[in-house]
Amino acid sequence: MNYAFPPAPVVTLDAMSSNPFPVRRIFCVGQNYPDHVREMGADPGRDEPFFFMKPADAILQNGETMPYPPGTNDLQPEVELVVAMNIGGKNIAPEKVNDMIFGYAVGLDMTRRDLQKSFKEKGQPWEMSKSFDFSAPCSSITPEMYTGVVAKGPIQLKVNGQLRQSADLGDMIWGVPELISKLSHLVEIVPGDLIFTGTPAGVGPVVKGDKIEATIAGLEPLIIEIG
Repeated sequence: MNYAFPPAPVVTLDAMSSNPFPVRRIFCVGQNYPDHVREMGADPGRDEPFFFMKPADAILQNGETMPYPPGTNDLQPEVELVVAMNIGGKNIAPEKVNDMIFGYAVGLDMTRRDLQKSFKEKGQPWEMSKSFDFSAPCSSITPEMYTGVVAKGPIQLKVNGQLRQSADLGDMIWGVPELISKLSHLVEIVPGDLIFTGTPAGVGPVVKGDKIEATIAGLEPLIIEIG
């Protein structure tokens, strides 16, 4: 087929011994750890989770340098467990979700916090505070065959070797099966979807030259630099 111009290449992530994982869409959930909800000025509870998206080409590969984005003076990384799906569906029951997971990775939801705050104050959508170039750094995917179900374990973020975020995956308000089930009642999950599952407390700004190390027990560490 001829196109008006050459189409963009498929965005992929390495997946250990498997073939590269083609990224279809990126879904993120907001405020899924109680302590982070509190530091954002809200009360944690079991209200319905809310989601936002990033484009697939927001992926930044592990080990690369992230250009400091325009339009902000307050860039903040948020460490998150990333779930990679290889089976999809609508209205998925929570007990079926783990059988649909290809694997897990470590991700960063990079946020232009000053823009987010300004948009919130004006009652405007805050997509541009989250969905910008290189705003989704991600490690290689570790297939579920090597990890088993990932539901507990340390999740941490360090900046220049200094610990900023530290929690346990078991602290999530909405665990992975519930979270993806809820999402599947809003959109059809398809193979290639990535779900960023929320961040713990301790978020703060980074500047040019900072080295960020994000870790989750049993997964490849994610290390990037702000350039």
